[in-house]
Amino acid sequence: MRFEDYKTLAFERRGKVLTIIINRPESYNSVNGELHDELATVFSDVADDPDSDVIVLTGAGKSFCAGGDMEWFQSMIDNPRIFERLAPHAKRIVYSLIDLEKPIICRLNGPAAGLGASIALLCDIIIASTKASIGDPHVKMGLVAGDGGAVIWAQLVGYARAKEYLLTGKMMPAAEMERIGLVNAVVPPEELDARVYDLADELANGARQAIRWTKAAVNIPLRDIANQVMDACMGYETVTNSSKDHQEAVRAFVEKRPAKFVGE
Repeated sequence: MRFEDYKTLAFERRGKVLTIIINRPESYNSVNGELHDELATVFSDVADDPDSDVIVLTGAGKSFCAGGDMEWFQSMIDNPRIFERLAPHAKRIVYSLIDLEKPIICRLNGPAAGLGASIALLCDIIIASTKASIGDPHVKMGLVAGDGGAVIWAQLVGYARAKEYLLTGKMMPAAEMERIGLVNAVVPPEELDARVYDLADELANGARQAIRWTKAAVNIPLRDIANQVMDACMGYETVTNSSKDHQEAVRAFVEKRPAKFVGE
């Protein structure tokens, strides 16, 4: 796919630095079917782009990515075959981020939840605004955290902290992200661009092959982990897509009330 054909992603070039912008600001960059499909192809397309050596990933407006869109969730409850098609695309997002040899910097400008958190954490370097927060609230939606959370969280902060956040689904503020090492740095919003693009320029002016293949080498065990867990993760998440708890969570969110889970 050509970059100009993307509908939910926007692109900006700055020399050899290509910025990918998740571009659904009216819905806090929440993921619908179209955005999910485009996330499944964009990092492979970026790998083949001859005019970029460094990638910056960010969100339009005040959010990075708010996770799944509720109308999209409901459509997959009503028609589970949509979710069956989703699983290989979800795997493709994770693997294409891991396999992208070009360094990718996450410009974490605001909240990142669910899949938004996974794609942020699968970037190589994360620079966050003090207004950012991150979390994987799959369980609060009655779903298994299958789309990358089980791959990356424990590798960054250890199993105890990873399980605390994945099993509770709570959001983490910027100060805590920095304290536990989930991100590389937290800066005031007005300093975010300078910090991100100074680093991007440094990488773009570095030894291209050495940088790319160092990343590729470091990511070998991460890909092994993805190979071990992604099929099971997506299988479990597919099952919970049809659960009563997931339907209750979607209804509760739309009705702006606490969910009442029954464990089914």
